[in-house]
Amino acid sequence: MSPDAASPLPHPTEEDSVHTTPWARLSGHRATGAAALTVLAVVLLAAPLVLPDFWQQLILFSGAAAVGAIGLNLLVGVNGQLSLAHGFFLAVGAYGYAYLGPGTGDAGTGSVGLPTPVAALLAVAAAGVAGLLFSPVAARVRGIYLGLASLALIIVCKQVLAGARTLTGGAYGRDIPEFDLLGFHFGDQSPYLYVLGKPFGAFDRLWYLVMVVLVLAYVFMRNVLRSRVGRGLRTIRDSEAAAAAAGVHVQRYKSLAFTLSSVYAGIAGVLLGLLFQHVVPEYFSLTLSVQYLAMIVIGGMGSARGAVAGAFVVTGIPLLLAEYSEHIPFTSTAGDGGLDTGVLSQFVFGALIIVILIAGARRPGPLLRSRRAKSGDPAASAVPTPASGPTERIRA
Repeated sequence: MSPDAASPLPHPTEEDSVHTTPWARLSGHRATGAAALTVLAVVLLAAPLVLPDFWQQLILFSGAAAVGAIGLNLLVGVNGQLSLAHGFFLAVGAYGYAYLGPGTGDAGTGSVGLPTPVAALLAVAAAGVAGLLFSPVAARVRGIYLGLASLALIIVCKQVLAGARTLTGGAYGRDIPEFDLLGFHFGDQSPYLYVLGKPFGAFDRLWYLVMVVLVLAYVFMRNVLRSRVGRGLRTIRDSEAAAAAAGVHVQRYKSLAFTLSSVYAGIAGVLLGLLFQHVVPEYFSLTLSVQYLAMIVIGGMGSARGAVAGAFVVTGIPLLLAEYSEHIPFTSTAGDGGLDTGVLSQFVFGALIIVILIAGARRPGPLLRSRRAKSGDPAASAVPTPASGPTERIRA
């Protein structure tokens, strides 16, 4: 027998065993995640310097809308409360910021003249207070009846935006003051910036503001979903009786969900106002609320990632169709007899929703698949949805 065959198998050393421990694997996952976050941060920082204007604006408007979609998904997808009033809270954020901030010289409009960061915070707080005031209704009414009750806010919003000219500027709307943080203007005014020979204008500067707010909004919702509050909200969605038996204060949690959703909508309203630079009452209509519902249905109910994906789809498709309409058969501008790109985008949204409903959209949505959760992973806790059956799961 050769010496090699007779020699016993070598025992694993302590150094070798370290690499097989769960802690080592966890460290490896953390290192990979940190590297991915670093690459993402670099890409986001450099994007305004290399992206064409069209794609930059598409991502900006989609990112701002994603903040509002995250809030609505917390209310509808996680807590199971149907709301058709999201456009109302967006309007509170946008017009609240315009009214509380510095004046823009619009004829017939008033302004308080507060610094823009203070005006933005108060506008978001006003949207949250509006949601809190409506939350007793939301806590006592459910399903389609809550949706019909929330329509009252849209009706009130329409009348106020049309009649309160000092606040809204009437049918012609009003300009939105540029955001100013510690003397730095997020607009085309002073200081004039050039980065690598490229003018750094309003959209370039707002890029970083929108991305920071979107990341914070996403992280906050993820933490809520993983917390005791998130488990309570999902339990209420599945069975209010079971939630009450488990010690969950049903009305308080439902009020909290509606208030948080309104705060998210207020933030989105401020961001969209800064991007549009001018807001009109027609934008904040029932159609806008339905579009936000389409975002969370297309992206995935109860999913933070799905809300972001759905916002990019619903916001991006009309812009893409309008940009490349000359290359799409049977499309034309409005009034030319062909198929308007705006109408075509509605057909696309409707088809997507029908396909998703027929296919029984899996977690977190057909547009954003996730890997099956590994056992023992606390971040991948799943809760069955009542509308989809016991095999469905909702994950952040």
